Order: sequence, then C-alpha cells, then structure tokens
Amino acid sequence: MTESSPSLAGLRALVTAAGSGIGRAIAGTLHAHGAAVHICDLDAERLAAARAELPGLGTTQADVADPAQVDRLFGDVAAHLGGLDVLVNNAGIAGPTGPVESLDPAAWERTMAVNINSQFYCARRAVPLLKAAGGGAIVNLSSVAGLHGYPLRAPYAASKWAVIGFTKTLAMELGDDGIRVNAICPGPVEGPRIDAVIAARAEAKGESLEATRASYLRQNSLHTFIQAQEIADLVVFLCTPTGRKFSGQALALDGNTETLRS
Repeated sequence: MTESSPSLAGLRALVTAAGSGIGRAIAGTLHAHGAAVHICDLDAERLAAARAELPGLGTTQADVADPAQVDRLFGDVAAHLGGLDVLVNNAGIAGPTGPVESLDPAAWERTMAVNINSQFYCARRAVPLLKAAGGGAIVNLSSVAGLHGYPLRAPYAASKWAVIGFTKTLAMELGDDGIRVNAICPGPVEGPRIDAVIAARAEAKGESLEATRASYLRQNSLHTFIQAQEIADLVVFLCTPTGRKFSGQALALDGNTETLRS
C-alpha cells in the first residue's frame, strides 16, 4: 500500500466465499488497506491457506445458502470483529448451462440459493450490526448477466437480476441509517469458473473451446476479460470516503458489454 492508497484502518469487513478467486482478492485487498477482515468458505483447506497468508484474518467454514450456517457465521463475526462496517456478498455459482426445457429444477434451486438467497440471509444479520456502527457499506456481487438476457444461462441470469433488485431496495431502506448498498456487475472474470462456463457452452453449442472463448471476447467493446483484482479495487473504492455518495448503483465493470448472445 502506497502513501496515496486509501486507508480502511478501523473498518471491520465480512467477505463471503473468500477462500479463492474473486473473494480471496477482495479479502486480501481489504486486509492490505488496513481493514479487519473475516471470511467464510466451504473449503477448509482454502481457509487455512488464507489464514496463513493474511495475519489476523478470521475464518468460518460455512455454506451461506443455509440460514442456520449464516447464523453461526455471524456468531463468529461478532466474536472476532466485535461489530461490522462492511459486508461483501461475494458467494455465487455459475449454475447449469442449457435451454430452459432441459434444466434440472434442483440445479435452478441451488443457483438461486447461493446467488441471491445467501445475500438475503447475510444482509438480514449484517444490517443490525451496520446500524449499531452508525453506518457502513454493503457490496453485492451481481454480473453483467444481471443487466442483459443470457441465452442458455437462465438460472444464473435470473439470480443476478434479482441481486440488483435486492440492492436497489436495500439502498432505499437503509439510506437514513447511513448504509450504502451497491452491486458490482463484472463481465467474465479470468479464472477457473469462466473456463468451466466456456467449456460447458462450447459443448452445448457443439463448437471448439477457442471459438467459444473468442465469442466471449467479442461481447464487449474492449474485447477483454476482467481481473479479480479490478473487482477488489472497486470494492475498496465503495468502502472509502471517496465512494460515500454511491448507493443503489449497479456498477458494470465489463469493458462495455454489448450483448451476451454469442
């Protein structure tokens, strides 16, 4: 962190599903800027690796799609942090790929449980803590799929649109309490998840991995994928005084997506 870097010293933050990927980048960046951070994840080994890398990090093994496990998580948060100033609802899964008539209802329900239900379960426990702190920030991870239709990805798109509705509603409910609520809508993020999505889509369309990856790059004006660190940097901005007037926004970090039809 340089002298000109924003400081989050004194802020207490919870990041869900932060054992790897986007969540790990967010947790590490908040930690580097001085925040006290607690994370959860399903994977115990990833949590152990995060603790080894980030001194003072609090961890809980939990599935945030289960309200009872969220209650346990917030017990750990209260014990470790003594309160809360920032909630980052990062947990999400890609869900199934295919035409709607082929989809398994269980896969639909799991996608909704992880991508939107978990945000409700965490927000309902976080809001009293944020109010007690005199205000704070909630950052919900949505997607460009929450701004566009997304053929062959109906469960994912529906869940990510729901995140934006949830975000805008919470921003209205909580503004009087000094709590800012925003959604980040990334384009495809480099990493194993998008690689798996591309493989599934290539199989569904009967084309090569190279052709499918190229079609993703054509979807946005800058022909780019997003880096996890870029999302983490935006989270930091939204949690600092510089971002204090941002609330109720769906912030696309996507190189200007033109279409998700490929």
